[in-house]
Amino acid sequence: MKPLAKSLIEKFGSYAAVLSAEVESLRAVSGLGDTAVAAIKSVQASALVLVRAQAHEKPVMSNWKAVQRYLQGVMAGLVREQFRLLFLDRQNRLIADEVLSDGTVDHTPVYPREVVRRALENNATAIILVHNHPSGDVSPSKQDISMTRELVSTCGKLGIQVHDHIIVGKTGQASFRDLGLL
Repeated sequence: MKPLAKSLIEKFGSYAAVLSAEVESLRAVSGLGDTAVAAIKSVQASALVLVRAQAHEKPVMSNWKAVQRYLQGVMAGLVREQFRLLFLDRQNRLIADEVLSDGTVDHTPVYPREVVRRALENNATAIILVHNHPSGDVSPSKQDISMTRELVSTCGKLGIQVHDHIIVGKTGQASFRDLGLL
């Protein structure tokens, strides 16, 4: 088992990447059967439940490290871009975490109308925008910046505050707020 574990980490790059690898990619590894794939995905699911629980313990803005760990765990290993929203109530407690769209290796569509619709349906007074860069580079693109400004403007007109836009990479994150882009 130890040589197989080492080869998995070598192939995918890290233990976290093995856990978040797609089922098809794991099945393609010689010596890894359905039972082992299921065990790997169970470990990933368990880890995400734990970090999600920590992220829910306090208001999001005062529990930022737990939220970052959760986002890293759920998005860092994805091979396609994904855009998700964290919906917050007046006390900045997490109401919901939803994937709004899945895209390609370097793009995912985001429609302001859908962002606002989901925020209103969740009775959110604030949101945090999150997407990943499968390349690992967490630098915001011009399109990321433009889309964020459009969402801040659109949401603001309806009393929904955009607290941040986080880009998740394989080993780190970038915050629009920290970068002075919000």
